[in-house]
Amino acid sequence: MLRNGLLAALLSALATTTALAHHPFMDEFDSNMPVTITGTVTKMEWRNPHVYAYVDAKDPQGKMVTWKIEMGSPSALMKEGWTQTSVTTGDLVTIKGWRARNDPSLANAESFMLASGSKLTAASSLPADADRVAQRGAADEPVGTSGQAQPERQELPSTAGSFALYGLLGALSLAGAYGLHFFRN
Repeated sequence: MLRNGLLAALLSALATTTALAHHPFMDEFDSNMPVTITGTVTKMEWRNPHVYAYVDAKDPQGKMVTWKIEMGSPSALMKEGWTQTSVTTGDLVTIKGWRARNDPSLANAESFMLASGSKLTAASSLPADADRVAQRGAADEPVGTSGQAQPERQELPSTAGSFALYGLLGALSLAGAYGLHFFRN
């Protein structure tokens, strides 16, 4: 019986940490590094937990760069009015979003502007309390300036990382499942 209780506790902890493994916006992207990307869609991937668009755009030196653009989940985009044919391979788009902290050709999209002039919200994972107005100011850089000097950013203390939160939630889940085992006996 104890073995079954421990197995249930371990499975519960694993499920909890796996479900929470989805990254917060601020772990991967920098809301102080807005970017505007204009280019041609080469691929769309509709899968959970994010939809991705791949866009070829020229950098200031004329070199073609393929950007990986992260958007919200398929269900979040559908709530915003998207269908799987809203943006397709070959479409010319202008994307406003934010650069990744550690990947010069990855961005999180706020919106897509189509050649027709239609604007689609990209269901970004940017926290609702972030100041989007300040981010869309003069610091907004056109595509292709990756690798250029970037604004200085302040780091959170290492104790504020999501790994600690996942560990705590896993431990609480394990303790709860193990405690339930004793209440049943």
